[in-house]
Amino acid sequence: MTTGTVLDPRISEFETAEQEAHYTAWLKAKVAASLADPRPAIPHDEVMVEMDKLITEIKAERNG
Repeated sequence: MTTGTVLDPRISEFETAEQEAHYTAWLKAKVAASLADPRPAIPHDEVMVEMDKLITEIKAERNG
């Protein structure tokens, strides 16, 4: 059963204000952890090249 203030689905993707607050706190913690990570950033282009390779490999495996 859902408790708390029910939100209008036309305005919010969350059912209640409590769900929204919980998600917002979780997201802020994830962003703070990411910003505090001392590892160097990986350039977008490098990530995309690796993802394209991975997608190609997975498609090849599925197609035999």
